[in-house]
Amino acid sequence: MWQSVCKGAAALVALGMLAGCSAPGRASGPSVGGITNVSAPAATGGNFGAAAALGQPPVVNAAAYIVIDPRNGQVLLEKNAHVRRAVASTQKLLTAMVVLESGRMDEWVTVAASDTTVEPAKMGIRSGDRYRRRDLLEAMMVRSCNDIAACLARTTAGSQAAFVAQMNAKAARLGMRNSHFVTPHGLDAPGQYSTAFDLAILATAALNHGELHRITQTREMVFRMADGNDAYIMNTNKVLRTSPYCSGLKTGYTSQAGRCLVSSGERGLKRAVVVVLGSQIPDVWNDSRDLLHWALDVPSTASVATSN
Repeated sequence: MWQSVCKGAAALVALGMLAGCSAPGRASGPSVGGITNVSAPAATGGNFGAAAALGQPPVVNAAAYIVIDPRNGQVLLEKNAHVRRAVASTQKLLTAMVVLESGRMDEWVTVAASDTTVEPAKMGIRSGDRYRRRDLLEAMMVRSCNDIAACLARTTAGSQAAFVAQMNAKAARLGMRNSHFVTPHGLDAPGQYSTAFDLAILATAALNHGELHRITQTREMVFRMADGNDAYIMNTNKVLRTSPYCSGLKTGYTSQAGRCLVSSGERGLKRAVVVVLGSQIPDVWNDSRDLLHWALDVPSTASVATSN
């Protein structure tokens, strides 16, 4: 069972790196959001010292990544983890958290015309349609629907601007000190950014949010459209289907962000969170799976081939 290390500001405790495990020349910093901070790395290379017992890490092609143990906030591996980047739909983890914490999940909401104009990933909801907020949230997280994200934001807070203000306030409370959000869906926007480190904080909070974690593990579902037709949708996270150890969380893609994936995994008593940003197909799936397997100490012979 996931141990709680990030439950709001009260959980921002100081966690030290394992004795003697800091990478040479990189001093450990203060804990942020329950994760032991490290100094920002150079543009190339990464911090390998904190996971010496795990053996040689895989080669990763992404622009930025981080691997943490969410039970204690320990950074196991990272590259460019504090560099600000567009993170695309991975920020829907924060959108979903804000919606869930509104406490009105069984309310029925009405789609507005403005909700339907957000491209490209759409569920196809139409102006005037009525849906239960909980059903919309599940579809948004499984299929990464931008039209649903826009609808949820507007109907939860009254406007997208008001909802985004709630997102940024929640991010600040979690300890995401290097993030700023402008949209609820993650499409590229001026002034919108996060980091691999901050997304690891968000992922850890999501794991401790039982309902949200459950939704991110959903491999497939049937969504009942307002006209009565059923839409079968599959989770955009391919690692859920190619690794038996993956347990969530969220994909993302825009031209600016590249391919992104925040993933979690468990094997026995081991737990891991992996954030991969600025990747491409098929590297995002292979790198995320390989980093999860490395952190969970999965024998290489047990790796599952990823279909691209």
